[in-house]
Amino acid sequence: MPLIDTHAHLFDDRFAKDLPAALARAAAAGVERVVCLGIDAESSRQSVAIANAHPLVVAAVGIQPNSAAEAQPGDWEAVVELAEREARVVAIGETGLDRYWDRAPFDLQERHFAAHMALARRLNKPFVIHCREAEADVVKALRAESANGPIRAVMHSFSGDAATASACLELGLYISFAGMVTYPTAQNLRDIAREVPLDRLLVETDCPYLAPQPVRGKRNEPAFVAHTAALLAQVKGASVAEIEEHTTRNAKALFGL
Repeated sequence: MPLIDTHAHLFDDRFAKDLPAALARAAAAGVERVVCLGIDAESSRQSVAIANAHPLVVAAVGIQPNSAAEAQPGDWEAVVELAEREARVVAIGETGLDRYWDRAPFDLQERHFAAHMALARRLNKPFVIHCREAEADVVKALRAESANGPIRAVMHSFSGDAATASACLELGLYISFAGMVTYPTAQNLRDIAREVPLDRLLVETDCPYLAPQPVRGKRNEPAFVAHTAALLAQVKGASVAEIEEHTTRNAKALFGL
């Protein structure tokens, strides 16, 4: 069965020398699609260029909360134009809120998050949420947004608590797990993953960061999403084929693939 890596940063310099080879390894490992997400205007442009050059890749465009303070005049308009114009843009993001890195004033992050959600709704595309130590704030913003209608979104690289997961599921979100869920210290995440219904589960690498335990310390790459899928199969008492089938179906439904 195929897999979909729902969150990758292939524009990162660490892929500059071997991106075609990394994508070939992903295909050999059963990955049928990789979603490459921008974190600012320039990396959003790069993500689109990569998607246009490589059939395995689709793009998402946005300004990540930690990039919000560096955004220049015209950057948001450039993201909007990419989202409107480029056929291989399947989502808006990544966006969200972050209280861990003190890189952008929180009210600025909130304004950016609201703008991304509004753009996603206008274009009928899903959005991808980055959340670090801001779970209550994100849930509050999502509840406010849900007044405008159903939400199509994913909580990426989930690292919150059970109450946050429950609130996200109640709001109709998907929950995606990255390599962190495989780490020996992450039993709390495995406990949460066990309770996430199969029809709301996604897998991702967040590469080049967060390589799963069997390859920890290496540069992460899309092929390694198979390690996370295998761990989730153990946690949920399911076969790897079941995890692949459900997460792939979910990704296709969310991103319209």
